[in-house]
Amino acid sequence: MADPSTYRPAPGAIPASPGVYKFRDAHGRVIYVGKAKSLRPRLSSYFQDLAGLHPRTATMVTTAASVEWTVVATEVEALQLEYSWIKEFDPRFNVKYRDDKSYPELAVTLNEEYPRVQVMRGAHKKGVRYFGPYGHAWAIRETVDLLLRVFPIRTCSNGVFKRARQVGRPCLLGYIGKCAAPCVGRVSAEEHRALAEDFCDFMAGRTGNYLRRLETEMREAAAGLEYEKAARLRDDIGALKRAMEKNAIVLADATDADLLAVAEDELEAAVQIFHVRGGRVRGQRGWVTDKVEDVDTAGLVEHALQQLYGGGSESVPREVLVPALPDPVEPVRDWLSGLRGAQVDLRIPQRGDKKDLMATVQRNAQQALALHKTKRASDLTTRSRALQEIADALELDSVPLRIECFDISHLQGEDVVASMVVFEDGLARKSEYRRFQIKGFEGQDDVRSMHEVISRRFRRYLQEREQTGEWAVPEEPEGTDADGPDADGHRGEDGRPKRFAYPPQLLVVDGGQPQVAAARRALDELGIDDVALCGLAKRLEEVWLPGEDDPVVLPRSSEGLYLLQRVRDEAHRFAITYQRGKRSKRLTAGELDSVPGLGETRRQALLKHFGSLKKLRAATVDELCAVPGIGRRTAETVAAALSSRTPAAPAVNTATGEIIEDGADEPAPSAPEPETAPIQETQ
Repeated sequence: MADPSTYRPAPGAIPASPGVYKFRDAHGRVIYVGKAKSLRPRLSSYFQDLAGLHPRTATMVTTAASVEWTVVATEVEALQLEYSWIKEFDPRFNVKYRDDKSYPELAVTLNEEYPRVQVMRGAHKKGVRYFGPYGHAWAIRETVDLLLRVFPIRTCSNGVFKRARQVGRPCLLGYIGKCAAPCVGRVSAEEHRALAEDFCDFMAGRTGNYLRRLETEMREAAAGLEYEKAARLRDDIGALKRAMEKNAIVLADATDADLLAVAEDELEAAVQIFHVRGGRVRGQRGWVTDKVEDVDTAGLVEHALQQLYGGGSESVPREVLVPALPDPVEPVRDWLSGLRGAQVDLRIPQRGDKKDLMATVQRNAQQALALHKTKRASDLTTRSRALQEIADALELDSVPLRIECFDISHLQGEDVVASMVVFEDGLARKSEYRRFQIKGFEGQDDVRSMHEVISRRFRRYLQEREQTGEWAVPEEPEGTDADGPDADGHRGEDGRPKRFAYPPQLLVVDGGQPQVAAARRALDELGIDDVALCGLAKRLEEVWLPGEDDPVVLPRSSEGLYLLQRVRDEAHRFAITYQRGKRSKRLTAGELDSVPGLGETRRQALLKHFGSLKKLRAATVDELCAVPGIGRRTAETVAAALSSRTPAAPAVNTATGEIIEDGADEPAPSAPEPETAPIQETQ
């Protein structure tokens, strides 16, 4: 590990100009490339006290052995040079997006005498018109198959084309009308190129004029009694409309835009891009990257734009919509405008259809990140390696085959709940999940809540073990499989598994030292000393152990860390789902919800029969008994419950301010209006 002070530039040696800098290691390899509006303050920030640096930045500067820089004239030049150096040197500490697949595109080879339509992957070639990228090659082929009826251009390879010209006989597509057969001279090279250009115009979104022209020709043919021609044109129009339906309209104003969204956690980020042309989604692609440098969402967006447009293979549209603007944004906007040759609008969508579509792209990015993280879970070898890495890092006697994780969730101190999720052999065991309401106190105290939940969970475990008298693993009952569910008495007399009879080998809490200490205290109070305990803190994904001042830091690419993250994220999801459900139920609760013995079905039947709570309050017991499913005892309970409550205040018409007459019907309870101000949810 190098000392940054050994290669720190001399005072005043760094220029206060825009530029790009490189950090090299002891072997001369470039390990990081960055750009700056002013090199002097940026580079000086790397040589402060290591305790004040982000851990990833500290790792980079202690790995490096030298730094060098290049001065440029403008920030746009710095942006371009940074991208070219990242591509050239592939630095290990820079964000590098990697495709999870090779995306196919629809290509029209306009650089040939007889243009050809085909599916292509990889680098773009000069003179070839590209459309896409598409998620699947079969999606391209289905679209092309529909369009060949109207635009019969060649799709065959050069070898097949030459062979047909030699023998003077076209291929099958020429006989069935899906190729104009230029190979045998049915159309000239100019006529075939015109077909290819019409095909490109249609794929580029200029569909309206072409469809109107075909409809006009169809009507003229019908008026001239050319019914066969009119029928053929009608079928062509139908084929074009079916091809258009494959690309859903998302923006009504024929917008050309690229929408970019980012989903990230502390270690990785996923980027999704939707290409919208002519108001339709023409393509989609996605990348995943390790966050090996200290970078925020705006920085990830800037790197993604460099990756997308820097190679010159992707055309820049008029609009580029992003979740966060790079800082500063002007050089990036000028760079994109220079690539396009016209002004580019780089912005965050604020309202309307574009904001809604951005939300869809964001959901795709989140799903891509979740899929990337859970791909490992389906592989037995990977799961085994993850469990072994956890055991080694935490110095456990054996691998933790059963892991339980607890998380606390609340909304500004209200509806405080907790979750318990279970992973066995590295896979989620959802039938073992449990939910808790915090009952010991009111208000917000995550540490106290964690102590209560751990105490309740393991107190139940001890109670169920005590009921069976099995404080140690019993001898095998005769005729019972040692690996079966009855081997250690975890089933009751009814044969159902007991809720808390299985102890975990590893207990994980979502949080740092305070939460771990609270869980350890709860276990000590119950006399449990054979369950390993750790906490996973979100900020830097550090693993905290009881009584330790320093955390355990697992490698970023560790399978064990991926498994712990997945367990923690699942506990958070389960807790916050329960908390939201409780909050929604509390906000939408009506007067009938607290009537004992009255379930949801009969509540709805009463409201449907009487139409409003006002009429329901005025109903007699006999009238209540007339509702199907309501007996006399239930009717008496409902009548007593409603009569004991104070009637609601007079209703007010919010549009006019008029007080509704006392005899007017009071509407049945419904969901509340959306809140005007956002409320932060706390896990």
